[in-house]
Amino acid sequence: MKIRNILPALVMTLASVLLATIPAYAGNSSAGTKVGILTCKTVPDSGVNLLIHSTVDITCRFESTDGSGVEHYVGETGVGFGIDFSYDIKKQMAFTVFAADTVNGSHKLAGKYGGVGASVSAGLGGGVQLLIGGSNKSISLQPVIEGSTGIGASVGITYLFLQAQ
Repeated sequence: MKIRNILPALVMTLASVLLATIPAYAGNSSAGTKVGILTCKTVPDSGVNLLIHSTVDITCRFESTDGSGVEHYVGETGVGFGIDFSYDIKKQMAFTVFAADTVNGSHKLAGKYGGVGASVSAGLGGGVQLLIGGSNKSISLQPVIEGSTGIGASVGITYLFLQAQ
């Protein structure tokens, strides 16, 4: 099995383990909360790396712990200000989502997020991002894991922009 095929499986396994550790009462999210896992993958050949700023397109999937369905998103993520020495990086990120769910309708995670992040990769690698934003800055994306393949390192102020697919 190739290394690049192992990485997504590792990220999803770790995300599943984290979901299993969320207390049972959190899975019964009410109209006031949204709890689940958001997983995002970079879109191949969409990245731009300008050393102090980088960006890459992403596709994301949110699965709520209450079984209410799956939401799909597209967007972009990157280092808004910092240092990014990365080459041929493919990333998959997973976040635990804790959100105030006060707006009617689906795709409540759409919006802009900001925070800090760091990653390193030499063949295989990993990193972490802590982001807050979304609707009225009420959604917190807690890092689970970021897996990557390629070579490089980055650190800085990071961002994530999501819109409904």
